[in-house]
Amino acid sequence: MRILGIDPGSSVTGFGVIERQSGGVVHVAHGTLRLRGDSLAARLGLLHRDLREIVASHGPVVAAVEQVFVAASPRSALVLGQARGAILAALSESGLPVCEYAATETKQAVTGSGRASKLQVQKMVQRLLRLERRPASDACDALAAALCHAQSFRLRESGRVPRRRARGRGMRFAVKPGS
Repeated sequence: MRILGIDPGSSVTGFGVIERQSGGVVHVAHGTLRLRGDSLAARLGLLHRDLREIVASHGPVVAAVEQVFVAASPRSALVLGQARGAILAALSESGLPVCEYAATETKQAVTGSGRASKLQVQKMVQRLLRLERRPASDACDALAAALCHAQSFRLRESGRVPRRRARGRGMRFAVKPGS
């Protein structure tokens, strides 16, 4: 299963592609899309086009998108929301199902702690995917979202379903009856 992870941004959007195989996960590609242009409409159009090209060239079967939770100002939140809209539209037009994960969920899946630092996440993504160098922050967050989806899919497949603990202290797993 090939998974596309996306870290939405209003000026830089990270992407990462991994493939889930029987022996684990393998890195396929990662990078950033820098939004440049004279107008917001032009930048969003480029984001939409570039994301469609990534989907076409890498052939993912699902997309994992990190949820947005903080913005510096109401204007930043609005622009970020519009970027997310362009991303979701591009993914939908490409026929990909989209799963969304909170940043704390992706950190939990990759490092074991929902409060891990950016550096901890980068180091674990590098280690899990056997990368020579740590990926840039935006691409790393996208790879973490893809890894989170790969892990949650594996758990659903095995019959173990994530169940949240009180006060965000991590995940516990429940086993389905008959497993």
